[in-house]
Amino acid sequence: MLTPGFKNLFLLSTFLFVLHGIEEIFTGFYAIDSHVAFVFGWLEPFLSLQSTFIFFQLLLWVFLFSVYFFLLDGKWGTAVAVIIGLVFIYELHHLYKAAIVGGYYPGLWTTLLFPILGFFYWKELSGILLKR
Repeated sequence: MLTPGFKNLFLLSTFLFVLHGIEEIFTGFYAIDSHVAFVFGWLEPFLSLQSTFIFFQLLLWVFLFSVYFFLLDGKWGTAVAVIIGLVFIYELHHLYKAAIVGGYYPGLWTTLLFPILGFFYWKELSGILLKR
């Protein structure tokens, strides 16, 4: 069972993902990132990358809030929590891309919060996993 402290961290991370997505949308992340082109490029004949990326972000936000309110107490809660924790690690690619371009890369400012929140997230989650 997930602890109340972890649930609070999950909710806080959900808000961070929303802020991060908003930063990516407003700074044109979808237009320059190779990961976006790889994942959503096959839809480009039908929809623009911008509209596809925005739709994906909206679905992600609904999913995260749904997980918080409905799934965290269920048997799948821990598995979903681990997957979201892995996304924390993946989001560090913004730091790598910023280092490559030598300046700002879309999504960079909110990405700086992921390692801080991720540390506490993984600390709490690993305590839960080790108790099982």
